[in-house]
Amino acid sequence: MEKILSELKAMRLPGMAETWQHLMESHKTSSMSLADGMRMLIQGENDMRQSNRTSRLIKNARFRYIVTLGDIAIDSSRGIEQSALNEVSTCDYIKQGYPVIIIGPTGTGKSWLASALGHHACLCGYKVRYYNVMKLFEELTMARIESRLPRFFERLSQYDLLILDDFAIKKLSAEQVLDLMEIIEDRHSKKSTVFASQVPVANWYETLETNTTAADAILDRIIHTATRFQLGGDSLRKKH
Repeated sequence: MEKILSELKAMRLPGMAETWQHLMESHKTSSMSLADGMRMLIQGENDMRQSNRTSRLIKNARFRYIVTLGDIAIDSSRGIEQSALNEVSTCDYIKQGYPVIIIGPTGTGKSWLASALGHHACLCGYKVRYYNVMKLFEELTMARIESRLPRFFERLSQYDLLILDDFAIKKLSAEQVLDLMEIIEDRHSKKSTVFASQVPVANWYETLETNTTAADAILDRIIHTATRFQLGGDSLRKKH
């Protein structure tokens, strides 16, 4: 029995090895049929691979907070409706490439909610990346200097869900607006993007007006099909 365990580990089948060890410890290896035993071993390996993949997705997303949808308190007075969470929990917005807009004053939980959406997407097997938007532009600047900008844009386009936090808090340069246009255009109707901002959508144009043509195109691709959360209430940070 121990030899089987060693061979499973040597074959790099840790899920099967762990399941086999549990079967040995519970003295079920001799009483179980071959078909049932194989079914349990395969299920154990599949479960571990899925768990490992999910862990990698969450780690690579680099969330600001590790929070689940279940951690989001339902409170209609703060703009968190059960029906809205039920809608995003299906991940249909990701499948259809629709954006999500989360608006609210400082401390109302925008980053918390955005991170929860991303975490849930990882659990559903989607590839996610979280960025503070100004840090994203810093990386874009470095990519341009190092002549790897096309590869960087390509990598961004591959994420099923891209989270842009603190969006529109600072006026962008004409070059930054064009970079943002490139990102949005690559993802439009194909990949989903979450925009979290303390600035009302009506004022976003002001941060993009250094290139009015690109600004019109960017907003046109974001606002018309987006699912929206308008958060409010007192700052949650005052409670901690």
